[in-house]
Amino acid sequence: MKACPSAAVLRVLTQAGLHIDASSGWEVRRAIGNGVPPERILLTTQQTPDDLAELVGLGIRFNACSLSQLVAFGLACPGQPVSVRLNPGLGSGHSNRTNVGGPSASFGIWHSHLERVLDTAREHGLKITQLHTHIGSGSDPEVWQRCSGLTMNLVRHLPDVTTVNLGGGYKVGRMSTELSTDLQRAGEPIAAELRRFADEEGRQLHLEIEPGTFFVANAGSVVASVIDTVDTGKEGYSFVKVDTGMTEIVRPSMYGAQHPIILIPREPQERPTKEYLVVGHCCESGDILTPEPGNPEGLLPRTLTEAQIGDPIVIDAAGAYCAAMSAKNYNSFPEAPEVLLATDGTFHLVRQRQTLEQVLQNERIPEFLR
Repeated sequence: MKACPSAAVLRVLTQAGLHIDASSGWEVRRAIGNGVPPERILLTTQQTPDDLAELVGLGIRFNACSLSQLVAFGLACPGQPVSVRLNPGLGSGHSNRTNVGGPSASFGIWHSHLERVLDTAREHGLKITQLHTHIGSGSDPEVWQRCSGLTMNLVRHLPDVTTVNLGGGYKVGRMSTELSTDLQRAGEPIAAELRRFADEEGRQLHLEIEPGTFFVANAGSVVASVIDTVDTGKEGYSFVKVDTGMTEIVRPSMYGAQHPIILIPREPQERPTKEYLVVGHCCESGDILTPEPGNPEGLLPRTLTEAQIGDPIVIDAAGAYCAAMSAKNYNSFPEAPEVLLATDGTFHLVRQRQTLEQVLQNERIPEFLR
């Protein structure tokens, strides 16, 4: 859900039978409000919600990501089944900022603390019925397979576990030069690992995965316009400025992530190509849409059709971690509208463009300043 929480998209995926991994209590409420049955929601959060007992009472599952969270769950919901997220000791990601496993990641309970997990569960009468591991967004099948082996070793010490969740992070190649996770190659050895575990332990496990980005990343685009073209001389760069940026898509600035960019001439005419840096509309030097791969500090010009003010420009592969993770309202830019393309070819407005009044609606002026 954190990849793309749009209400319309949630409806599509829920109607297809998918479940939701929520990253906050607020996401839980948002999902339920958009028709997701509570029993289809797993809450995996870094901040334990104050209303945890109420949410569990609605029917959601809770995934304890730290020892203190496990204690908090035990105090709020004693005797209830619970999932625990363990850090198996390794991670994978296209950069350090997308690696959520291993000793440099705070996500999950470190694997050597397993005895403390068991002691805490016994103290509060908790039954650990699910084990969750998630290591990042890398595309190396061998790392996934090693992680599954480590996970199975942990399950051997958790006799009540019936479900194993190996998380998500299946790398999506947004650019033609990027690798995508081969689900068949990554998945077949994991299935074999589960079968071997069942043969050895007499316990058949249910497998869950979280392929959210894999579904939506290449299913969305930011449609923008060229608002200016500038250059910094013969020894510098040529720039295309667009009416989008960090306010809709922050991945390039944060990760050095790459997105296909297509400039479409407004008039049907032949134009030469040119090397450009594409920059956003925020008053921020980091609002760069063409960084070096994996290096948000670096610059890498793109070859585009020669730009003119008013030309449409499309930033593709923007369905995941774009609108959901944007620097919303930076420089007081209103939130952009969202349009859904249905399978019958019709377009539907699913988020209205925000007004300035909506941007300001929660602000209050104290009496002494009036």
